[in-house]
Amino acid sequence: MAKPSRPGETGNTRPENRAENDLRDDDLERRRRDLEATLAARRPQRDEAVEGAESNGKAGYGQALKMSSEFIAGIAVGVGLGWFVDRFAGTSPWGLIVFLLLGFGAGVLNVLRSAGVVADAGIRPPEGRPDGPDKK
Repeated sequence: MAKPSRPGETGNTRPENRAENDLRDDDLERRRRDLEATLAARRPQRDEAVEGAESNGKAGYGQALKMSSEFIAGIAVGVGLGWFVDRFAGTSPWGLIVFLLLGFGAGVLNVLRSAGVVADAGIRPPEGRPDGPDKK
């Protein structure tokens, strides 16, 4: 039996086996082209999905940062106003407690508005729609 000259070769290059090897090579080449065509057809869809996921991830981080800062700002303003009221009215600690709770509520409301769960105050649907102000 012939020894292979390179790794992966069978060393079977006799004339009677060359036709069989050529058929096998042609079949492999055809399968490789089919696989490349299939991958090329799927690649643009996958790239768009990856880009969409990356942009959604960045937008999600931005949205989370915006919501958390609005929540913290509501609480901080409430604490500041409560401290100010306590300092000048002498109602310590009741002003701080009341305005802390009001600030917490305002922070939650701001987060819900940012998320689109609660509509902004004062915005009405156009007249003539079933949910408009002329609804009876």
